[in-house]
Amino acid sequence: MDELALPLPAVHPRYGRLHFAAMGAADLDAVLSIEEAVYSHPWTRGNFQDSLYSGYQAQTLRDAHGELLGYFLVMLAVDEAHLLNISVAALHQHQGLGRMLLDHATSLARQHRMHTMLLEVRESNVHAAKVYRQYGFAEIGRRKNYYPAANQTREGAIVMSLPL
Repeated sequence: MDELALPLPAVHPRYGRLHFAAMGAADLDAVLSIEEAVYSHPWTRGNFQDSLYSGYQAQTLRDAHGELLGYFLVMLAVDEAHLLNISVAALHQHQGLGRMLLDHATSLARQHRMHTMLLEVRESNVHAAKVYRQYGFAEIGRRKNYYPAANQTREGAIVMSLPL
């Protein structure tokens, strides 16, 4: 599909002009640095490489100085967008950047004519689930033992959906 027109750049009251760009292999060191800092069970380089190779929609968010602030990956399938990963660097959380990333991900999905966006969130991640609910996502199910957890155990996931 041709390059889509997305709302670029964005402006943030604290950070000024922010830029979204397609994630590429050159971004992976910075992406992994954030991923490993914010998740107890982060994605691996291989997970990201496979996602890029598969053609998933992967976007980075950087400030005017080029610092990576966050990113997301979305898999498009038929008429559903599946938000696979969305992350904001630890030092930049609670500044509205997650909302900007969600806005951009949903805009991208709509431009690809997706009807629904799906995601999974850890049952223990109450804050993220609240953010998704406030955004308009609704719980549609649960997945038992979906995520790896401490001490070789597993944790359930809340499955959420957003009509686009």
